[in-house]
Amino acid sequence: MNKLLDRLSYKYRRWGIPNLMLYIVIAMAGVFVVELFVPEMPLSIYLYFSRDLILDGQWWRIITWIFIPDTNSPIWIIFSLYFYYLMGSGLEGQWGKFKFNVYFFTGVLLTIIGGFITGSTSNTFLYYSMFFGFAVLYPNFQILLFFFIPIKIKWLALVDLVFFIIMLVLNIVMGQWSAVAAIIISMLNFILFFYEDFWKFFKNQKYYLKHRQTYKNNRYR
Repeated sequence: MNKLLDRLSYKYRRWGIPNLMLYIVIAMAGVFVVELFVPEMPLSIYLYFSRDLILDGQWWRIITWIFIPDTNSPIWIIFSLYFYYLMGSGLEGQWGKFKFNVYFFTGVLLTIIGGFITGSTSNTFLYYSMFFGFAVLYPNFQILLFFFIPIKIKWLALVDLVFFIIMLVLNIVMGQWSAVAAIIISMLNFILFFYEDFWKFFKNQKYYLKHRQTYKNNRYR
């Protein structure tokens, strides 16, 4: 899939929305500011994804859920929005606007499909898929956890991966199949775009270990 996208990116590199995450972050910040200073106008209530409400005619909900902030804290919203922008601009810088737009909107589409299957959804897993993509491309990028603990992004991604697996297993055990479907469908985006990279990594590791063992055997003969 990556080869196809690379060819399409070269051919249609002028297509796409430049600085896509900047616009999304500005919209999220706008929703947060309105809800903070005008509490009698809870915009999120009118924006979240609901299959029943969409089918009742509130069609805008099919896309407005991507603009709902993930926190009510004035401090954490700064970190959250900055991190979203950092991830989006990093992926766009590495891939170009066309491929990043395809990645993001494929995630949006898959999340919408999952929402119609389960009845509701949120942007949590959509932005997690973007986070995992960023961690694969920039594994040694360092951030300040809680604003003062330096940590490489790959370790955060590993912790989140463990969390995802635990959450998936727990929902399977409890028979929460709608939640299982939401998790799997939302992460298909990441799998579709990066499975080739992981396959090459494991093949290279297998090759390396095989030849390392051969070298050791020959050395001690």
